[in-house]
Amino acid sequence: MPTEPLTAALLFLVGVINLVPGAVAVAPSRIGAAYGIDVHADPDLVLLLRHRAVLLALVGTGLLGAAFLPSLRVPAMVAGGVSMGTFLLFARTTRALNGATKRVARIDLAALALLLVAAGTVRHG
Repeated sequence: MPTEPLTAALLFLVGVINLVPGAVAVAPSRIGAAYGIDVHADPDLVLLLRHRAVLLALVGTGLLGAAFLPSLRVPAMVAGGVSMGTFLLFARTTRALNGATKRVARIDLAALALLLVAAGTVRHG
């Protein structure tokens, strides 16, 4: 069975998962719903989370591009893996996370698993 369509589909899905939080960059009012925290009184935290959203959107865009351009696959998968992997490591070593942040960690864990499956389908020339 050809792996190309599977690889592309997995990268596309993981790209979308990483792109969705990018909405916080342009709609900071969604931070509370996304992360379960009230940041209205802390403009520094709003800034940091909006910047995080932009970085996630960049990773997501790279993964979406890699779904269609095989030459981007390895760097995009490395970037996505590092991004999600470090978040999971930080979440694992942080006490008393709220339910929303735990949900984000579960989503990242699932996306990282999909990314690993995609990596296993990539053929090297």
